[in-house]
Amino acid sequence: MLCRFLLASIVLGSAISTIPLHAETTLTRNIEFAKVGDVSLKLDLYVPSGTVKSPLIVYVHGGAWRAGDKEDMPLGALVQKGFAVASVDYRLSGSAPFPAMIHDIKAAIRFLRAHGKEHGLSDTSRIAIVGSSAGGHLAALVGVTSGVKELEGTVGKDLKESSSVESIISLYGASNLQSILGQTIPAGLIIREPALHQLLGGLPDKQPQLAKLGSPVAHIDASDPPLLLIHGDADPQMPYEQSLELKAAYEKAGLPAQLITIPGGKHGGKEFHDATRTAQMAEFLESVNTKAKTAK
Repeated sequence: MLCRFLLASIVLGSAISTIPLHAETTLTRNIEFAKVGDVSLKLDLYVPSGTVKSPLIVYVHGGAWRAGDKEDMPLGALVQKGFAVASVDYRLSGSAPFPAMIHDIKAAIRFLRAHGKEHGLSDTSRIAIVGSSAGGHLAALVGVTSGVKELEGTVGKDLKESSSVESIISLYGASNLQSILGQTIPAGLIIREPALHQLLGGLPDKQPQLAKLGSPVAHIDASDPPLLLIHGDADPQMPYEQSLELKAAYEKAGLPAQLITIPGGKHGGKEFHDATRTAQMAEFLESVNTKAKTAK
């Protein structure tokens, strides 16, 4: 059902998700994009009034791969700036371990390309993927694995559509599941070890092939899209070194990558979605789009 939300009435689900939407934003909740057995996979679509900017943003929530919900969507300020956002659900690791969640997110992208106009999107030719924490890891992995058979999957009915994206924003996400535990401080291991064990069916040293398959740094090639990383350098849960690794891998491949460091930044928090960070994300998305148009 389409609903119009008043400025004072929108709360987007968490401490970092309280940015109100413009009164004329159209929010369509629970659009089914695929089914896996009896499991219905859904997305929420936020479409701003007036001219909608390109690219369409696909947002991937965090939650250590085992928790979280599409309603935890902290990009309200980008919607206010004219970007449409599709916040997607995916099967969590407790019910379907890796790579199920990648298959689901790619299915959502294919669905949006095939059916976006039916839901008020005039242009789905260009898509950006954005994620926070575990969602940042999943966003980066989706972004750099276009055409990788093991990660494309067969979820959904729109298999002829492309699951590729034109840009990636990873907010304090993982990039190398093989190195992450060695970089994590002892306090962070309390969360990170059980989360990885559930994701992979064992810790990375016991599941080396899956850990490599799930590491964005292992998939970088010259065709990968521009990347923006935002990470706090005092993050106790998702080591800052993870973003350094991904940026270095991009640079080695000669690809455009930018890392914005938040000095003293912890894990999550309002500073990742304040006016400065929102402006930086918008500038990155618009720059990539402008360069793509110029290249044509």
